[in-house]
Amino acid sequence: MNLPLDKQVTYGFITGMATPQICRETVAMADALEYDSLWVGDHVAFAVPILDPLLQIAQAAALSSRLTFGTSVYLLPLRHATPVAKQIATLDHLTEGRFIFGVGVGGEFPKEYEACGVPVKERGARLTEGIKTCKTLWSGETVSNSDSKFYPFEDVQMLPKPLTPGGPRIWTGGRSAPALRRCGRYCDGWISYVVTPEMYADGLAKISQAAEEAKRDVSQFGTSHLVFMRIDKDHETALDHAAAHLTRRYAMDFRKAAERYCALGSPADVAQRFADFHAAGVRHFVLDCTGPLEDRESQLEWFAKEVRPLLGNLQAA
Repeated sequence: MNLPLDKQVTYGFITGMATPQICRETVAMADALEYDSLWVGDHVAFAVPILDPLLQIAQAAALSSRLTFGTSVYLLPLRHATPVAKQIATLDHLTEGRFIFGVGVGGEFPKEYEACGVPVKERGARLTEGIKTCKTLWSGETVSNSDSKFYPFEDVQMLPKPLTPGGPRIWTGGRSAPALRRCGRYCDGWISYVVTPEMYADGLAKISQAAEEAKRDVSQFGTSHLVFMRIDKDHETALDHAAAHLTRRYAMDFRKAAERYCALGSPADVAQRFADFHAAGVRHFVLDCTGPLEDRESQLEWFAKEVRPLLGNLQAA
């Protein structure tokens, strides 16, 4: 099966909005610089402070009638899927259907699983069941989930159903073989990170194979990549900033990984990296600006004014 990729290329960025004022400024900047989407991450307990993503999106959604909002990614296995289905259906209404439910398993911080009373080894199975449970409840009909190991129920009707027919798009993260199979079998898109363009193309092929094996009729499939990015005067300076930032964020030495996976260097260097990912199948880019927090706005402006014009030809590809 050849997955039907979107024709249009879009650009968004991941951020955090710790106060109402920061939220207003961030949304205004995204609109002014003509970004297409705004994303937030998720952890219950992490190496750096992080707020709840769904509450941040609910606040931001009231400030823009244009932006698409998404989670990159929401750790669904940490929660019971039924109340999450209710929250996501609500967000679909609050965003007027401009919401992408990006989900994943995490696991690099096992203590947050312990804190939530969820065995970390169950995270893959719980994500699969969670996705199916949400979609079942989003029908708006009286439904049962009796075959579910983790989220069983009988004769439940959840109303209102989402604004989007069938519920918002579910894009899943992950790069392992089980994650790619899950994406192909059950999801509407893939949002990757820490992969190379070659790894992305290979992963997309495996997702396509899984969708074909499941005999899915896929009319549209979202292909996204969260890109660690640093624009600077040269590659080495950009690498220094990116490595320092990511090492602090993930509490591990990230320099080698930064060199392999990040988009680094001059605007032309960064544009070439994006073009390589586009050739591998990416149509929706989510920028994760590395380096000092105070540089984020200037990095996003730099990308919008000097990198994106170099990528204009991708729109027609």
